[in-house]
Amino acid sequence: DESETHALRSENARLREQLLRSDAENERLRGQLQYFEGRHEALPVVTIKPTVDISRLDTGLVTHIVSFLGTSLELRNLALTCRAFLSLVEEVARRVVCSGRNDVEGARITLSPYVRGTTTWLSVLRESEDPLKFDVLLGSYIEHANERKTSVRTRGASTAVASSYVMESGIHYVEFQITEGNPLVGIVRPMPNVDPNRYDNPVFNFFNLFFTRNSLRDFLALRTDKWDTGNVHVCGYYCKDGKRSWTNWDSTIEYFEFWEGMEGCDPGDTIGMLLNLDEGTLTVYKNNRRLGVMKDGLSGSYCWYASSYGEATITIERCDPPLA
Repeated sequence: DESETHALRSENARLREQLLRSDAENERLRGQLQYFEGRHEALPVVTIKPTVDISRLDTGLVTHIVSFLGTSLELRNLALTCRAFLSLVEEVARRVVCSGRNDVEGARITLSPYVRGTTTWLSVLRESEDPLKFDVLLGSYIEHANERKTSVRTRGASTAVASSYVMESGIHYVEFQITEGNPLVGIVRPMPNVDPNRYDNPVFNFFNLFFTRNSLRDFLALRTDKWDTGNVHVCGYYCKDGKRSWTNWDSTIEYFEFWEGMEGCDPGDTIGMLLNLDEGTLTVYKNNRRLGVMKDGLSGSYCWYASSYGEATITIERCDPPLA
């Protein structure tokens, strides 16, 4: 009937209008697509950086995790990643130092004290990892040749002592790298309270009785029970020809003695020394080759030292002893 026909015509008209609108929208989108394809433009990408509120983490848990980092270098790298880690790194470094994890068996080591705002626990930890250094310089013509203080340069009679590294028992081995000159290298009694300014003169050395007799009396006055009953207070190897010198700082001084196996060295050579306080011997190596026992009858505590009467450059390093 007429009412049904009218309804169908109205529906067709509505659908036709909707179709026209769809065609128009499709045409608009097609044009937009061609526009972007022609310009090769990409839609912008927004990146949201994740953030962590360090203050909300449990400090004890983080400190425990960080403690598995093994060296001061690893802790330093962690501290550089985020300022919030600085206090954690300092706490871990403090715990490691106080635990004695880097102690050397048979040696008494004195580290730089922690000073708030000046010396950090991280720097003390770094020092404990490599504690052997020439920390006392005696004489007028000597200076450190590197920042770690393991190398010295001399221009006259002078001496460098690793006084903060005191060997009291067991076996200890070091190597002296001779870069220049003919120095004297060896062992000397620890003198923790020695004043370098008192011996700032151009002729100082441990064997010069004529110029330093008062100084030698000063050294004997520093004697402690740690020196034991031994009478060898200084013993050195002369790089020029390999001869040894030793003294008790009193009535006995032996200059440039021959000993079995003695052999000199040249700049560029390495002199190794093995101090065995269980047996009381000092053995010398040249470029990892054993020369022999230079001195026996040793007892008590000692430090490593190097002296020179002229221009020389010497570097000391703690190493594992050669196998043979």
